[in-house]
Amino acid sequence: MKLAVVIAALAIATAAQAGRPCDDRQPTPREIEQGLNLAQATARQLDASGAQVAILARAGQDLSKYGLRWSHLGFVYRDTNQQPAAWRVVHKLNHCGSDLAALYRQGLGEFFMDRPYRYDAAFVVLKPELQQALLPVLTDNGRVAQFNERRYSMVAYAFGTKYQQSNQWVLETLAGAAAPGIISRRAAQDWLQVQGYQPTDLHLSTLTRLGGRMTRANIAFDDHPSARRFASHIDTVTVDSMFAWLPRAGLAQPTQFVQQ
Repeated sequence: MKLAVVIAALAIATAAQAGRPCDDRQPTPREIEQGLNLAQATARQLDASGAQVAILARAGQDLSKYGLRWSHLGFVYRDTNQQPAAWRVVHKLNHCGSDLAALYRQGLGEFFMDRPYRYDAAFVVLKPELQQALLPVLTDNGRVAQFNERRYSMVAYAFGTKYQQSNQWVLETLAGAAAPGIISRRAAQDWLQVQGYQPTDLHLSTLTRLGGRMTRANIAFDDHPSARRFASHIDTVTVDSMFAWLPRAGLAQPTQFVQQ
């Protein structure tokens, strides 16, 4: 599958934020200013970190009722093929609330131009060996899509292969780089479990699950184990769970926070 590449600096109307429907409303001048300011602040901190590859999160939605601070993340890498060098983000986005998603390559300004809930960010710098393994993957359109599944569910089961959500693609791609013998999503998930990754347990009532499944094409629960699902436990990949696990597993430094 070819990687979709978003080129124009402000051509964001067609790039739906993960898990949100398309919106024809263009960003206001104030929203553009806030997004670009956050992008500049993030670039300064990434430069200061000395990293070549990190994992970058934004607060696109308010998930505080689930105890979560961040909603979406992607890989961010230093692109030295242009001068001056610039930071690029590779991440997965849901198509306008549909049941499909694709990969996008964007600049930091575009990444923060989707009218986030909060204008702050966070990133973790990966250990040097993992950065070196990931950099050639992230710059290659074919290799970066190896673990991508187009069928999308916002609450995809963390250890299932029927669907895949945005954060899950990042996690599985990272696993493939950390253990080069991994060539399938199932193998990536097996490795993650051995390494102690624990998904977020969302407590969703039957009514909430039924309402979401009936009204949103990008929400499905049929990939979750029946016993867990019927007991209102939905195990899915979140930014917060990844940021907690990566330093614990020795794969990244502690989280760094960015504010304007």
